[in-house]
Order: sequence, then structure tokens, then C-alpha cells
Amino acid sequence: MTQEDRLIGPGDGTPEAQWLGWLSDHAMQDAALDELLCGSQRVLLVAPHPDDEVLAAGGLLAMLAAHRHDPLVIAVTDGTASHPGSTEWPAERLKRERPLESLEALTCLGLAGVNLRMQLPDGGLQAAEETLSRRLEEYLHSGDMVVTTWRHDGHPDHEATGRACARACERCGARLLEAPVWAWHWAQVNDERLPWERARRLHLDARAQAGKRDAVRAFASQLAPDPSTGAGPVLRNSTVARAMRPFEVYFV
Repeated sequence: MTQEDRLIGPGDGTPEAQWLGWLSDHAMQDAALDELLCGSQRVLLVAPHPDDEVLAAGGLLAMLAAHRHDPLVIAVTDGTASHPGSTEWPAERLKRERPLESLEALTCLGLAGVNLRMQLPDGGLQAAEETLSRRLEEYLHSGDMVVTTWRHDGHPDHEATGRACARACERCGARLLEAPVWAWHWAQVNDERLPWERARRLHLDARAQAGKRDAVRAFASQLAPDPSTGAGPVLRNSTVARAMRPFEVYFV
């Protein structure tokens, strides 16, 4: 796929109703939490930006917390480029607020305090990809499970993070789960560009669903329009709707 194949255009993308209808009929393999983790005792969630940990895997994190797992959540950037040209949300304010929003979200999931900030440049992870990969290796052990955004997700930072995690896992003997986030926007139902044969669906229990809903609401900076630029919310209605599904999809 070229970058043009994965264009994140304006609007809400492929309607969620279409996805839900197709996903309910598609013979995707379901996996329980233990099956998805493949016996890994340590889980590291690597998020390109504060909020991706919830959008990609908030339900999984909530279920880990309920099972007394202690995952390490790594925010690669502080999300300072989410509001370009804004006087309401300049980079310095975002640098303060977005990590705090992430901590509040993790609290909603039962994981208060497990957060590491790498503070790499938001919007610049392609250039910092090898640096990220090497830094991740400092935390990885053989047999760990790394959860991150899919390496063909459409957002350059998501893709760079996915590739960096894949290389770090290969070098360290860790396992990898990749979650599509923006792919739900640009892909079509039954899109052959997505590796459905490697897809696993994790059904979320009621507690995990409620925790994820509350966690999404913690990202106030991303959910309101920006009066200083006239831009709409960074997290579009369709993005929020996808985060409210009673399941999550991962590529193994």
C-alpha cells in the first residue's frame, strides 16, 4: 500500500453502522484475554500519542487491571501537535494537559500511575523511528507482549510506532499485537488491504466497556471544538463511536 491508499480524509470516514454490520457477519476469530496474550507475563502498551492507549486498547487495559496484571503504558509523544495554529491549545499547554488527561484515563481503567513518557516529537516519529526502537529495547524482555498501533494505520506517527515496536520485538524476542485505529476511517468493509486472516476479536466485559467509555471522556482537549481556529474536535464523532464498541480488534 502507498500512503495515498491510506489517506485520512476529512469527515467521519466509513460509517460505523457499516463496520458493525460487516464485523457481526464476518467470521473473525475470537480470542479470550489469555489466548491473546499467549502466556506473556508482562504487557507493554506503546501509544504514539496520549489517547491512543485508550482508542487502540482501552478495553484490554481495563481487563488486564481487573486480572491484576500491571502493564507498562508508554506514551511516545506528549501530543503537542494536535492543534496546529491554536491559541487556545498551544504546544506548551498541550504538553502539560495531555499527559494529565492520559493519567486520568488510566485511572478510569484501574491503572493509575503506570505511565512512561518518552517525549519524542509529535508529528516527527518517522525521523525518530530507530531512536524509538532502541529505547523500547531498554524495557523489553523475551516473552513480553507489546501492544501498539498498526504499522499501516494511515497516521505517520502510528505507522512509525508500529514499525519501531516490530523491530524491537524481533530483536528482544517479544510478541506483538497491533491495533487499527485510523484504518477504520479510510478502509472499506471487507477491505483486502487489511490482514483479516491475522485479526483477533477481544470481547469486552461490561466493566471494561464502562471503563473505556469514561477513559475516552478524559481527553477533554481532543473532544471539544477549537474556537481560536474554528477547527472541530480532534477526536471525531466516528472515532469516539468506534472506541465505544463492545469489542476490540488486533492483528497478531
